[in-house]
Amino acid sequence: MPLFVDTSAFYAAADRSDRHHEEAALVFQTRAIPGELVATDHVVVETWLLLRARLGRVAAMRYWDALATGVVQVVGVGSEDLARARRIARDWPDRDFSLVDCTSFAVIERLGIEEAFAFDVHFRVYRVGPGRKRPLRVVP
Repeated sequence: MPLFVDTSAFYAAADRSDRHHEEAALVFQTRAIPGELVATDHVVVETWLLLRARLGRVAAMRYWDALATGVVQVVGVGSEDLARARRIARDWPDRDFSLVDCTSFAVIERLGIEEAFAFDVHFRVYRVGPGRKRPLRVVP
């Protein structure tokens, strides 16, 4: 079953001082099966920028090099995903979803992914499926 990986999970795994570091490292150890982990190119860029800003270029490059192993399938956000993301942002005016959150949700819907690895509360709030009644299963 594919597991969508959010920036918050990548960051927690990279930063040993993050309060979720142990949980994130454990999930990556148990779920790092080629083809199972999925992230968007937007998440990759957001994570690299966050790591670079908080932990420095070496940490950001270590993350980028780890992605090159192919364990995480990186999916490009297309124009249809961007259009869907905009509708998501408009449909949830009371939530402060970022652009990356919205594009992540659009890709999750397009690919039929039901599980996300995230510490960002927005992944627990968002609903998928007909009538937006079904929550994503959020790991951990």
